Amino acid sequence: MEVSTLERRKKAPLSRRDFLKLGGIAAVGLPLYAGEVSRHEISVERITITLRQIPEAFRGFTIAQISDFHYAEYTEAFFIRQIVERVNALKPDMVALTGDFITTGFWSEQATIRFAGECAEILSHIQSPLRYAVLGNHDCAVKRYAAAVTDSLQSHGIPVLDNRSVLLERDGGRLWLAGTGDALCKDFKLEQALPLPASRDGESVILLAHEPDVLPLVATRNVDLMLSGHTHGGQVRFPLLPAMFLPPLGQHYVEGLYRLGPTQLYVNRGVGTVNLPFRFNCPPEITLITLA
Repeated sequence: MEVSTLERRKKAPLSRRDFLKLGGIAAVGLPLYAGEVSRHEISVERITITLRQIPEAFRGFTIAQISDFHYAEYTEAFFIRQIVERVNALKPDMVALTGDFITTGFWSEQATIRFAGECAEILSHIQSPLRYAVLGNHDCAVKRYAAAVTDSLQSHGIPVLDNRSVLLERDGGRLWLAGTGDALCKDFKLEQALPLPASRDGESVILLAHEPDVLPLVATRNVDLMLSGHTHGGQVRFPLLPAMFLPPLGQHYVEGLYRLGPTQLYVNRGVGTVNLPFRFNCPPEITLITLA
């Protein structure tokens, strides 16, 4: 019986040459995919979070969280603009920006300070009525950078919550939003950041804090919800293997939703990259949180 060419191919074992050829394709293709495709595949994660004492006026209130821009190390201006466009399309009631607008140590100090202004200018096109930020460890690793990032954001209409809180009011309902300085930069002052108990009067508090592993401290202070970034979700995630990149204070709570005592924590994967311009199985994230 004559055997077809297709059947012969099915039966033939994989030769060493074929194996090396496939390995070469994978060696070239995977970095190309991780660096050019996966790094730019924006994922919008939608989640509903119930707060214990949320006023009726804030039920259905939406918060878009974006984080870890690392502008101009590997994250291009066009990509930050795409992020802003996607956020604006969601029409959130508030946008929370949870740190690392720049990257320390990659460019000169002068260039990095310039990038802080360029990043803030792009983010100023976010159209939400409420926009708040905290700094990350890259933003404050050099004192001049912290001042440059803070000044750039605030001059573009994005207040930085540096160990302070603000009261949000809506149709007679009240909700507190607080933000801490960066823990790795030794500027994490939780007592100063949170509203005084007499001012709070049992009202819900949402805290922006760049590093998620401060959660055990935050949970002792009856914070209802904490929003963090910092981890990039591990950035490169091969199946059955641990995350490739996890920074200090970002090793216990890597991505997604957690709870410790009274406090819920959401860790955003961020939009930029560090170390290498790669993401794999860990896409850049915009989080849309609906309060309930």
